[in-house]
Amino acid sequence: MKVAIVGASGAVGQEFLRVLAERDFPMDELVLFGSSRSAGRVYEYKGRALTVKELTHGDDFRDIDLAFTSAGAGTSKEFAADITRFGTVMIDNSSAFRMDADVPLVVPEVNPADAKVRPRGIIANPNCTTIQMVVALKPIETLSHIRRVHVSTYQAASGAGAAAMDELREQYAQIVRGEQVTVEKFAYQLAYNLIPQVDVFTDNGYTKEEMKMYNETRKIMHSDISVSATCVRVPALRAHSESIWLETERPVTVAEARRAFEAAEGVVVMDNPAEKLYPMPLFLSGKDPVHVGRIRQDLSNPNGLAFWCVSDQIRKGAALNAVQIAEYLLREGELAR
Repeated sequence: MKVAIVGASGAVGQEFLRVLAERDFPMDELVLFGSSRSAGRVYEYKGRALTVKELTHGDDFRDIDLAFTSAGAGTSKEFAADITRFGTVMIDNSSAFRMDADVPLVVPEVNPADAKVRPRGIIANPNCTTIQMVVALKPIETLSHIRRVHVSTYQAASGAGAAAMDELREQYAQIVRGEQVTVEKFAYQLAYNLIPQVDVFTDNGYTKEEMKMYNETRKIMHSDISVSATCVRVPALRAHSESIWLETERPVTVAEARRAFEAAEGVVVMDNPAEKLYPMPLFLSGKDPVHVGRIRQDLSNPNGLAFWCVSDQIRKGAALNAVQIAEYLLREGELAR
């Protein structure tokens, strides 16, 4: 099998290289594509040097079975026909196709079978905050249907890319040196600050990021669930956190919820308040699962539960989720070997 990564030089592209190697993804050849600026760069994969090819319109994907694309929505839309023309399965990490009716939006722990129905040859990877949340919601949904969710996100600098992480580090250094702080990647200085805006605002007062959580959750879970989100950028480097409140059709006890979380695929419970054990991004960067803690009954609603979760949004929120989709397709005989 021949696999391609489109956008190999970006933060998610680099994570694809690590995840594919760590999970020993079965392939005969790996091809890297990037922009004209990235073309010619050399990266190592399992001891082999791979040179990035410039992504151009043409027949480069004729013999490629699977393409992981993470070069932005504009690039995905422009090159989708070139990538899928000869039967390549395109797993796209951008927002380009997520809400298209003929493109499945997949989180393997929640709706893996949706990946089998892909009339355009494209499978969309959801937004990072949505992936993290639905992995945690799924075990509760199996106990009782979730009517609504209120979620506040605490999103690390890495959600805006490697350059944003560099800017946060530099801001702290500039403050220590007494220098003017560089502000380019965010609307305001992020160091020693919180910014209650991720993406641009829409007409209803919610940002695009917040609306993604509403729309994508309903599509993935095949549910009428209502989600109200407030997305906040915080001065953590990597791994997003979410404070989640949900209402179910019947009361679900904390004990029931904990057992469901503990049995769930892709979830790790870290919940021992007496020992100050709860998920934190500082210690969970680079980890695969969604970590859940602070599980408690809502004091204002007998059908309400509250919990806290943390996950590395570059791994489970992007590269890992896409690779898990590909692994599922392999197991189901949907990809060549």
